Amino acid sequence: MKLKLFFLLVSTAVVSSCQFTETMVMNADGSGTMSVELDLSEMMMFSGMSDDETDEIKTDTIIRMKDYLVEMKDSISNLSEAEQQRLKKLESYIMHIKIDSEEQVMKYDISINFQHVSESNEILNALEQVENLSPSVEEDASGVKKEESQDIIGVAYFFENNRFRRDAYIKDEKLHKQQVDSLQATEAFFASSQYTLNYTFPKKIIKASNPNAVYSNDKKTIIIGAKFIDYFKDPDLLDLEVVLED
Repeated sequence: MKLKLFFLLVSTAVVSSCQFTETMVMNADGSGTMSVELDLSEMMMFSGMSDDETDEIKTDTIIRMKDYLVEMKDSISNLSEAEQQRLKKLESYIMHIKIDSEEQVMKYDISINFQHVSESNEILNALEQVENLSPSVEEDASGVKKEESQDIIGVAYFFENNRFRRDAYIKDEKLHKQQVDSLQATEAFFASSQYTLNYTFPKKIIKASNPNAVYSNDKKTIIIGAKFIDYFKDPDLLDLEVVLED
């Protein structure tokens, strides 16, 4: 996961934040849905740009990655083999991009319907592709960005025998350090940005590894969060293990 999308907007932001919400709803058979929403609406509100200074932007688009990869197969074939394989892993994901400059809304949502939660392991990779598909970034004539993406942070999900685990990890230590170092100049802009996990299970939660977790009344939903900047520096902050009742 990269921060290029945020740096694109941070130069015009004065007092703003972006909010990440990672939501999972699991069914009794272990299937379910996983999504990550990136809400940049507040950043748009405080961008300081009036209607006279910018063209109106209004889009509400759903992109099914399987269809997109077929549509763009000729252009994608020009990418490296590694990048092609990386995009191939995103076939099951659906992206929803909603931007309305008049209503000051800017939201990106990445989701997947899974049979097993491990099928969601590429969701941060999918989130990164928003910057390639968003109408607000430069594209070449083919519609595919010339620059290839670099994976930095990954996440793995596990569920077996009524035990769920979320394990975030750094994929490339060198690139991660470069990104963290580059954040120093703009860290203040992300001070109020949060990354929140909101997970709902089919059974009651007996215990969870995070002591700061908040639970629903029926003990089936758990919510934990951290400042985005802290999470990006140390992905282990939102590692989580949950034990459900038998």
